[in-house]
Order: sequence, then structure tokens, then C-alpha cells
Amino acid sequence: MQALTAGQVAEITKGSLLSGSVEGAIHAIVIDSRNILNPSGSLFVALRGAKFDGHDFIKEVFELGGRHFLVAQDFDAKLFPEATFIGVRDAHIAIQALAAYQRKLFLGPLVSITGSNGKTIVKEWLGQVLGTHFTVAKSPKSYNSQVGVPLSIFGIESQHQVAIMEAGISKPGEMAKLEKILKPNMGIFTNIGTAHEEGFASETQKLQEKIRLFENCSFIIYRKEQKMPAELLEAVFNPEKLISWSENQGADFTYTVKKEEGKSKILMMRTDLSVFTFWVPFVDEASLENIRHVITAAISLGMDNTAVQKGLDHLKAVDMRLTLKPGINQCLLIDDTYNNDLAGLKLALDFMAAQRPKNRKILILSDLLQVGEKERVYEEIGQLCNYYQIDYLIGVGAEISLVQNSFVGNSLFYPNTKLLLSQLQTDFFNNDLVLITGARSFGFEEIVNRLQQRVHGTTLEINLNALTHNYNFYKSKLHPKTKVMVMVKAFAYGGGAAEIANHLQQLKADYLAVAYTDEGIALREEGIQMPIMVLNPVQESFMHLVKQELEPVVYSLSFFRQLGIYCKTNQKHLKVHLDLDTGMHRLGFEQEALEELKRLILEFPQLEIASIYTHLVGADESEHEEFTLEQLKQFSEMVNEISQTLNYKPLIHALNSAGISRYPDHQMDMVRLGIGLYGVEVSGIFDGKLKPVSTLKTTISQIKFLKKGQTIGYGRKGIMDKDGKIATIALGYADGFDRRFSNGGGYVLINGKKAKVIGNVCMDMTMVDISDIEAKEGDEVVIYGPGISLIDLAKRIGTIPYELLTNISSRVKRVYYLD
Repeated sequence: MQALTAGQVAEITKGSLLSGSVEGAIHAIVIDSRNILNPSGSLFVALRGAKFDGHDFIKEVFELGGRHFLVAQDFDAKLFPEATFIGVRDAHIAIQALAAYQRKLFLGPLVSITGSNGKTIVKEWLGQVLGTHFTVAKSPKSYNSQVGVPLSIFGIESQHQVAIMEAGISKPGEMAKLEKILKPNMGIFTNIGTAHEEGFASETQKLQEKIRLFENCSFIIYRKEQKMPAELLEAVFNPEKLISWSENQGADFTYTVKKEEGKSKILMMRTDLSVFTFWVPFVDEASLENIRHVITAAISLGMDNTAVQKGLDHLKAVDMRLTLKPGINQCLLIDDTYNNDLAGLKLALDFMAAQRPKNRKILILSDLLQVGEKERVYEEIGQLCNYYQIDYLIGVGAEISLVQNSFVGNSLFYPNTKLLLSQLQTDFFNNDLVLITGARSFGFEEIVNRLQQRVHGTTLEINLNALTHNYNFYKSKLHPKTKVMVMVKAFAYGGGAAEIANHLQQLKADYLAVAYTDEGIALREEGIQMPIMVLNPVQESFMHLVKQELEPVVYSLSFFRQLGIYCKTNQKHLKVHLDLDTGMHRLGFEQEALEELKRLILEFPQLEIASIYTHLVGADESEHEEFTLEQLKQFSEMVNEISQTLNYKPLIHALNSAGISRYPDHQMDMVRLGIGLYGVEVSGIFDGKLKPVSTLKTTISQIKFLKKGQTIGYGRKGIMDKDGKIATIALGYADGFDRRFSNGGGYVLINGKKAKVIGNVCMDMTMVDISDIEAKEGDEVVIYGPGISLIDLAKRIGTIPYELLTNISSRVKRVYYLD
């Protein structure tokens, strides 16, 4: 971004100088204290949100060398006399004003994309096509919000010739703010759907809000088959601004699609009757719609047909995610193989920095295409690598070696991917964290395939953004001072404890809870430093509890005495948690044991009571409300009695996920978040507010055509009731697919349609009826996730979602991603 002085910032934001000087160059604007590359030249904007308050991190930024801060008007700037503070009424409005100022300085065309679906993929593909001829700035990932858009604008630099930005909204009034920032020259409306619908009174209102982005556009691209958007755009805007495309005649661009095996031929006809043929590597309807938006936009921006096809030749179905995969030799791989710009690299390095510690940090990086000022860009890449403490850089391409001028770590460079693969020694990688990122044309997918762990093809995908959403949703229901303990027992409900615990550590959860001591030890060995409560400790684990600073639950007088004697004898201090039984009748102290418990507390001061809690037996069902309230009353009385013995105040907690929803007045000091974090709302109160975190997927191994009456599977339990076809999928009860799903008890999703199980579920395979589904061998099969309710599946076989989640076998590969 163009450098600013503190005085200019104050003027642009209508703020006031609270302290410091109006001079001093500001080259970057940041909101996250963890990734400030140049503290002395950065302006730290202290945003207040539901989760964090940026003012709490000012001291940290100051100690890093930061000297320019944008803060609330009432902030006490005297605490940091050497720094410059600019006070504003609303930091969100201020950062948008700064972005609007920077946008005015960019003289190239800016394309902005909105709609319900496809925004990010259209942006990425258009960026790749335009990138063959121009230097392109584009918003990183899905940066399309009230904060994401300003941050994207700050990424536009002097060498960029065209910018592509997303714009997304979730409630009325937001698009007008984004339009003031972006002022796009060209707009693209992808489509209208149900995304973010809850924030609007109607679909019409949502549509009217979205098209406000185009108020000052010179050109607007849309599809005529999208009837509602097309009618509104044509009613509101001057026809000279509108660029329509359609599969039918009467549009500016008319497209005809012919699908072939693994690719499609697209015939484009313009109003002057000129015709051109494009080839694209997609056959699915969503990709074909998105790519026609891209072709229309690229041609409208002045690219000729041949140049557009050249860009299309390098396109693949883009996985818009940073994905964490298990690698060979205990490595962790971060797959970012679609990305090829500086902003995306910074995000990937941020993601890398947030992972649990490994032996080394290794970056495999290709040339950045169409970068303009090469020396400056590669110097910045080297500085980024230094800042994020990359131990080893493996570069591929003709220009990437320029990084050596600024990078201080070890490095190796190859002219192309083929040579790298021919010389790649897998034993070089050992317990490392490896980020693989590069342009599509370099084919880095082959590097990922070489380095990833060879495991069973069925995968459990864990969406860390969805997990963050669910965590923040429950946080929004709590009082500001209420702490959160997150249950990561049973392999984090099947999701993988180490990666999820690390993500929760980044989210600043207060506590973790595991079932057994060895689970807690495993988390400590993976670098998890959060307080960890152990629900079912045993006497043999006392030494490990003390050594690893794990906090056991104490549930009986005998166990309290044994642990107390151990700590007293060995002169150790240990935090413990008291489990009070108010009706669960599983583990815990009952009322009759409290007198002796109080005596033991005094006898063994080596045991510090960190918390006192109880289990609610029916918080998820309204029919048990009277019993639950009685439990809470009894718990309160028992806590009061124990507290009389203590000269300090332990944390008090009773609510689980369902309790948070149903009994918000009983939050106490802490709540225990379990299955709700993973997207299952068992109380039914907040249906639709949570996002599915896990998606279990496999593939079709084989398709068979069978006649009516033929049987399927062991015991001939499956019988074809008509001529049709079945698919054998690579998943069985050894993977955790319950055998009760046999013979129509369960179903899977193939190409968006339900396919019932036919015959018995086998150990490693299952057969499903696809008589009415278009599918081919190798197609993806969704077992559960978006589109298949885990609650519904559990009800079909008379169980609970907890069982389905925790039954997933360890041989199923866990893949973690940010979308």
C-alpha cells in the first residue's frame, strides 16, 4: 500500500491524535499481533469483536517494536509514551475509510464478485486466466467481509495491473459499505441461493442488497437463466452496462456445452455471430457455470479468445482450502497447491505457524507468476520466510532462487518439478511440518502425493473454519467472563485430538478435557500447553499426572486419599477437580460423603481444588427440566458446603453443550462444550445455527448391473426388486460404518442423491443401490456431512450421534482444512 503518515491516517479516519507524532511512515495496516512482519512501519488497528479485543494485544505489539496504533477514543495512551496513538469512534469504520482511500490510488480495473455461491472459485479462476497476461491482485481465500475486504485492498501494490475482489454480506446495509470501499469498474453476479438467508427478510431483499455493489460499475456480468437476479438487474441498471450470457439466444454471449469424458467443449457465440470454441477440464454444472462467468469477464476485459484458452488450459477443479494431511515419517503436510500469490502465501504461513511444533518447518514453493517487480517481491518472500522461521526452502522455477538474497535459512532450487521429484529423497523428511504451495502449472499435486502417508482411501475431513464458527456461536451465548472447557475425549469425538486441541489453543479456549491420562500425555507430547482435565484417572497414573501437569477428576473418598498421600509423600502439588453426583449415579461424591471430603481437603492441602462440577443427566430434553433444575439446586447447596472449607474459590460448572442452549441462566464460572462444537445440536433449540465440522467420504470402487431377483452380499440379504445397478464403496464396519445400516437401514450421498444400502455392510466394503443415480467408478461418496444429518442417521438405527462420531476407525485418514 502507499505509505501514509500518522497525520494522514487521522485525517482519513476523522480521528484525533491522542499521543505521539504526526510524522513517521506507515507501510502496512495489520489487525493481528501474531503476523506483523515490519512492526515499526505498521499501523496496528485495535478491533473489538465477539471473540477478542485488539486493545488487549497493544502491549504485545509495542514490545515487538510497533509504534503506531489506531484505538478507541477513550484508550489511555499514556501507558505507552513512546508510541503514536490515533483515537477513533469506531475502528471498523476507520479501517474501511483507510481502505477506501487506498482504493482511489489504484488506477487499473477492479472486478468485484458477489452472489450466493461461486464467488471464490470465479475469483480464483479469473485471476489465473488474467494472470497469464497481467499482474493480478486478488482477495485472499474468502476475504469478502466488512474486515476482509479492507485487508484485501491493502494487498494491492503498485505493480498490479488488475484487481479482483469478492464481496459477501450477511445482513442489510453491509453491501453499501463495501461498495464505498471497492468502487468496482466491473461486477459479476454469480447466482442467488440460500447462503446467509437468515439475515434477510426475504430472498428479494437479499438480492436487492447484493446488487448495490454495482451502483457505480461500468459493466455488470450476469447469467440470464438466473431469473430473479436477471430481472432485477435489467430493471435497475442501464442496458449499456449489462453484459449477459445464456445457453439460449438473446444474450450478449450465447454458450453451448458438449460434455465429453472428463472435459467439456464450450461453443461461444457473440452478437456479431462470431463463434469460438473453448475446452475446459470440467463436466459438473457448477464448474461450467463458474467458468462461463470467467470467460465472459476475461473477454470483456479485452483478452482475445486464444489468450483466454491459454489460461483455461492450466485450470483444474480448485480445492479452495488449506488442507492439513498426515505425511510420511510422522510429517504433517499443508497442501496449498492451488495458490500462487503473495497474499495467499502469507495466509498459508500463518496457518503453518499455528500448527503444533515439529522438527523443522519446510516450505516447498514455486515461482510466483506475473509478479511484476521480481526482485522486490522475492526479497519480501525471503523476509516472510525469515519471519515465520522457515528452516528449509525448496524452490522450483526459473526465478525463485532470487529468494536467496534475503532468506537466511537452508535452501535448494530446481528448475522444474520433474527434476525435484526425480531427486526427492523421502528419508530427508522426518517429523517435519511441510507447506507445499505453488502455481497450477508446476503440478505440485505430485509432490503432495509423494509425501503424504499411504493410508486407507476413506477420509474424514474436518473443517476448522466450521469448528471455529461453532465455538464462537457458543461463546456468543455466554457471559464475557464465563470460561469454556472443551471436551476432546474419544479422539475428539473421532476428529483427531491433537489437531483439534491445537486449533482450540489458537482460539484461546480455557480448558481441555480428556477421558484418560494417556490421552492427556499424548496432547502434551504434541505441544498442547492448555490446562487439561482428566475424567477417569487411575492410581497407576499419579506420576504421569504430576509430571505432565494434568489435572485429574477426583470422584471418591478413597481416590482422594490415595492421591493426597502420593502428593504428600512425594512433596508434590496437584490441581484436581471434584465430581459431585447429583443424579447421574455414575461417578462422583454424593451428599453423604461431603463431611469426610471436607476433612480430606484440610488434611491434604497438596491437592488444590481447581473446579467443582456435576453432570446433568437430561439437559438435552425438555421432559427432564424439573429433574435438571433439582440437580442444579442440589449442586449449588453441595458447592456452598464444600466452599466453607476453602480459603480460595474454585471454578464451578455444570452445563454441557445442551445445557448451554437450554439453561443459560446457570452458566456459573465455566461451561463444558462437547458435541455442540462438532456441529451436532442435540437440544434442537439452535437447529441450523451450527455448521457440520466433519465429512466422512469414500469412493465408488465398482459398479455392477444386476437383474431383478439377483442377490447382493453375505447371506444373500440384499435382493434387487427391479433391474438396476449397484455401487460397491470402499467403506465397511471396520471403518466405523455401523452394520445396522445394512439392508436399507442407512444411505449415502452420491452426486447429491441418496443411495440406500443394499445387502449387509461388510468389513471393508458396502453396496448401495444407484439404479436411479448417474455415477461412475471413482466418484465421491459422502457418508455423512453437509447434506446428510448425523442426527437422522443415528435415529435410523436407534443410537446417538456420539456413537457414530466416535466409532470412526483410526485407519480412516483425517484431513484438516480451512475453507
